[in-house]
Amino acid sequence: MTCKPLLLAGCLTILAATPGFGAEISGEYLEARSCDVWTGPCFANGEIGLSGKEAVLAWKVDKGSWQGVELKNLSAVLVIKGEDTLGFGGSFRISPDPIESVILVDEKANQQQRDALVAFVKYSAKKLTQHVKRVESTDIQFKNDHVEGVGVLKAGDLAEIETRELRHGDCICTNEDIFYPPLTDVDNYHPAFTKQLKYTGKGLNQTWELPGQRSAFLATFEK
Repeated sequence: MTCKPLLLAGCLTILAATPGFGAEISGEYLEARSCDVWTGPCFANGEIGLSGKEAVLAWKVDKGSWQGVELKNLSAVLVIKGEDTLGFGGSFRISPDPIESVILVDEKANQQQRDALVAFVKYSAKKLTQHVKRVESTDIQFKNDHVEGVGVLKAGDLAEIETRELRHGDCICTNEDIFYPPLTDVDNYHPAFTKQLKYTGKGLNQTWELPGQRSAFLATFEK
């Protein structure tokens, strides 16, 4: 049995850079979690309830506006911590609520744009933003390369994601597939290997550094 994303990831990216017509806002998305999302049931069973309670999600606006405010080239990051494995998919019973979160917004944004970015994140991740503990501005650098499977996010010294493509050596049990879907509604998503996932900020009474997992998604969004 072959590992599906190793064959499909490059093909999916052909579509990734093409936003649909009529979208108000569109751009790039990156997500990494503290458990494998591309995995087999045996590995998922070993992690459920023990890991996967943390995640970092990021959006970069390539074009468009939100609530009438132009947001082109601005980014926002959502950092979350749940009480149980974050799933919204898969075959196990999980109860991550309450989920606490921190929103990081691009320091290049003015106050109106900052408010619009926060509103956009809350709209895009309704289940994950019921308990926002902190909103903070910081320098955000974010770039996806879908062909290579490389996503790089650096939000000041607060949050970081770095990914690479999935390789044959990452296929361990040969039953790997996308076990958990992305935590928000996105397009053209494909899994990637997380070289680095880090959060060192305030607001969640917890920080983490979790390299070396099959725990990321590169995607696009349009709304």
